[in-house]
Amino acid sequence: MRRTEATMRCAMLIVSLMGLTGISGFVPAAADAAQGTPAPLQSAHCAQSIFKRLGAAYREDAQPPDPNSPAPARRGMSAPLDSPAFPSAEWQLGGASFPIGAPDENSQYPLEKAVGCTALGQWMQKHRIEAFGWVNVAGNISSSNFTNFPLSYQVRPNRVEFNQVVFNIQRIVDTVQTDHVDWGFNVSTLYGYDYHFTTMKGVFSNQLLNNSVPNTQLPGHIYGIDPMLFYADLYVPWVAEGMVIRFGRWLSLPDIEAQFSPNNYLVTHSILYTADPYTQMGVLTTTRLNAQWTVQVGLHGSDDTAVWNRSARPTFQACVRWVSSSNNDMLYPCINSVNGDNYNYDNLQMYVATWGHRFSQRFHMLTEAYEMYARGIPGYGPGGAPGMAGSSPFPGTAGEFGIVNYLNFELDTNNMLSFRNEFYNDEKGQRTGYATRYSEHTLGLTHWVSQDLEIRPELRYDHSYDEAAFDRGKRDYQVVALIDAILHY
Repeated sequence: MRRTEATMRCAMLIVSLMGLTGISGFVPAAADAAQGTPAPLQSAHCAQSIFKRLGAAYREDAQPPDPNSPAPARRGMSAPLDSPAFPSAEWQLGGASFPIGAPDENSQYPLEKAVGCTALGQWMQKHRIEAFGWVNVAGNISSSNFTNFPLSYQVRPNRVEFNQVVFNIQRIVDTVQTDHVDWGFNVSTLYGYDYHFTTMKGVFSNQLLNNSVPNTQLPGHIYGIDPMLFYADLYVPWVAEGMVIRFGRWLSLPDIEAQFSPNNYLVTHSILYTADPYTQMGVLTTTRLNAQWTVQVGLHGSDDTAVWNRSARPTFQACVRWVSSSNNDMLYPCINSVNGDNYNYDNLQMYVATWGHRFSQRFHMLTEAYEMYARGIPGYGPGGAPGMAGSSPFPGTAGEFGIVNYLNFELDTNNMLSFRNEFYNDEKGQRTGYATRYSEHTLGLTHWVSQDLEIRPELRYDHSYDEAAFDRGKRDYQVVALIDAILHY
């Protein structure tokens, strides 16, 4: 009981610090169930103010889920994983809100419940338009003093960081049905420190690219805004077993990890993820051939570059996802980016594959490997100073490769443990600044206080083998302890 009370106090403190004083009655599900007094369902009481309905929505979400609630209809195999405790119930598939045939399983978060009584809220419900988001704050204690890079996103050591507040407005195409064309869209805007990594050249990029400040960990303003997703989806059910055509800006397809904090198993990101592309813009098709096979083909303006920017280059993209008939294995090889041009901004050539294996409903692993390179990069030809990245008087080719493995354990419906191991080789130092091999080992826990609040402690160790690559070249290792909180609204 003492642990439950301590967790309750911690949750209430975090909520209070984030300014949501309207939910002072918020209690964790475990404590509420133990007392036998479920919170009243008041978020739909339209006579109350919107703030009282918001508080009621948080209290309702702290109650245990109804085990007898019907599962949403789906077309194809069942969801392979439990979410929560895992970030997603589905095997990985980039460039699509959910795999074709899977239902929209986004929770109705407190903001949507609170506005449900208004004319706007009722109109949104009628048209299946969702509005929600989250706030993510993290703190770290590090053996480094100036920078934690290439750890991301908590680059600034020994401080509390306002990583991201995200607001999403979206309509997800209904791919369970097969009798009519459907449409969808997504507009997701991020504000916080994480914009340093997600910014696309030509989309509000001046705040990052044109505002370098000496002696800072990363260029640009400390905090910035990034309209990170804006796309339209068209679902055509009569092409094979369904095709979704996406136009706009989407998240780079292949990675286990994602730009949005709730979609990750851990607080920090692997070096492999830190160094690769983040978003792409163009047109992408996702086609389900059958329940096991999905094919994706796209054309974008090169990595992290808007199609209207002069740095854009027409770039081909293709992926295939296979899921075994047992639902225990997933293979997802991708040509993420390929064209014939030299390096220009982030114009990378990238080949990547992910394998997922489910040992049981509560234990699975994910492994990703890639090779990435770029041609004609200034400073990376012959004749450079030994150990100094980018010091050649000539342009040249620079490449990198790596592999990362996640072992993920569901301890119970409210807790997940993840262990990440990684090897990465930045052969000429073009992505991290140091031509060295790296290894990285991270252990983290995700604790769901409720479906609206996650707390994630983590411990991480990095080592570089050929150069002292940490804290501006002062050490060949780094140890960082972190904790973050994600509050959904």
